[in-house]
Amino acid sequence: MLSKVYTSATYGIDAYIVEVETNVEKQMPSFTIVGLPDNAVKESRERVITAIKNSGYPADIKKITVNLAPADIKKEGSSFDLPIAIGYLSASETVSQEMLEETILIGELSLDGLLRPIKGSLPISVEAKKKGYKRIILPDESAKEASIVEGIDVFGMSSLKEVVDFLNGDIEKEKIVADKNEIFSRVNMYHLDFSDVKGQENVKRALEVAAAGAHNILMIGPPGSGKTMLAKRLPSILPPMSFDEALETTKIHSVAGILAKEQSLVTERPFRSPHHTVSDAALVGGGSFPRPGEVSFAHHGVLFLDELPEFKKNVLEVLRQPLEDCRVTVSRSKLSLEFPANFMLAAAMNPCPCGYYTDPNKECTCNPPMIQRYMSKISGPLLDRIDIHIEVPAVKYKELSSDVKGEPSGNIRERVIRAREIQYKRFAGLKHIFNNADMGSQEIRTYCQLDVAGQELLKMAMSKLGFSARAYDRILKVSRTIADLDNSENIQSQHLSEAIQYRSLDRELWNH
Repeated sequence: MLSKVYTSATYGIDAYIVEVETNVEKQMPSFTIVGLPDNAVKESRERVITAIKNSGYPADIKKITVNLAPADIKKEGSSFDLPIAIGYLSASETVSQEMLEETILIGELSLDGLLRPIKGSLPISVEAKKKGYKRIILPDESAKEASIVEGIDVFGMSSLKEVVDFLNGDIEKEKIVADKNEIFSRVNMYHLDFSDVKGQENVKRALEVAAAGAHNILMIGPPGSGKTMLAKRLPSILPPMSFDEALETTKIHSVAGILAKEQSLVTERPFRSPHHTVSDAALVGGGSFPRPGEVSFAHHGVLFLDELPEFKKNVLEVLRQPLEDCRVTVSRSKLSLEFPANFMLAAAMNPCPCGYYTDPNKECTCNPPMIQRYMSKISGPLLDRIDIHIEVPAVKYKELSSDVKGEPSGNIRERVIRAREIQYKRFAGLKHIFNNADMGSQEIRTYCQLDVAGQELLKMAMSKLGFSARAYDRILKVSRTIADLDNSENIQSQHLSEAIQYRSLDRELWNH
């Protein structure tokens, strides 16, 4: 007898529907799975038959053929166990087919018939609703995440027996409903706060400007000056995530299986800090069956690269596409996938190999060629995509021992939100431009016009401080953000002066 059961699998960060056709015949015993299954899917034969027997259902070995359609997409993972088991039981007339037509089934089976959690339940729930299915049945641990999607009934189950009883109408289950208001009440519950940071007022200001305009930032300073401490607090001053942003970020984390067990939605902006030994595939995504990388895990959040020159050159170069396009394209001979990667880059580095080139209290042991070689590890095209360079000096003892608390993140975030709102209104009619960092040369000419005094100041800065041509647009973008923080319609000379200070690595000091 033939039965049809519906399940779903992820492809990139989205999902697609898979039709599981199961045919059972009284012939020479065999169990065949076709439709481009990987090894984990092929191994489900042993898990499924054992789980069926241990759940108390007859599992006579017959000729069993399972087809996973569409047959031209590779199926991977263990989440096909439950639909294959239900398909077999349905073909054996143990399970009623009445509800199967409008139901998505997904889950991994243990040998005793219990259900184990699966990856990607959120994108699967989104796709199931889009395709018009009424309900989704999946393991208890994965149900909370899937219930974020409205318009589809989500049922969490603990075992194969419970699923069979539910489909046969022997038991009733409460559908799981997510309380979005309760979930979003936990937004901005950051454990790290700028009030913990002693001193470094100029660096805090630079981070505020970076957050207000979504600018990438590079901090240069000696070891122990607080670069990492400051970077970790950057998400706490970014605007709260919208529901659409939270949904998209959660889909990435869900597909990769890095979503916390009790978490149904990512409501805080991600902060990712990969070690400098990271490979290019781990950073931007890849593998034989492509997975998202660190840049995608930092989507709508912050990617922090500590000790920037220590990263391999080829790893830093692959950052250029996601920084420019806000997405990563991973191409293979048989497939091409896109992962979103709209993040703020925060990077930190020492000014020289020993770290004390700019420290007035400790003597630098590096010679000029050593410093030049160290700085040249970061290519011009990558620096071109970093708007703000800020020097982070060592903190003085007087500031460290002070009992005075710094300004809390909440106050800074309010100013950042006001500046972002100005930008949303400004770029309302433009596609793919949401903040000042996204501006191209045409938008810079339109929205970053200078008066005569401003033009003279910028001209003098370009010649006296030895700024490169690439610094010109960056200074104008940053000065536009500073003016927005000041609620000023026009860029004033003081806004331009502050932006000029944020181009440390373009000065002749570093170039010679």
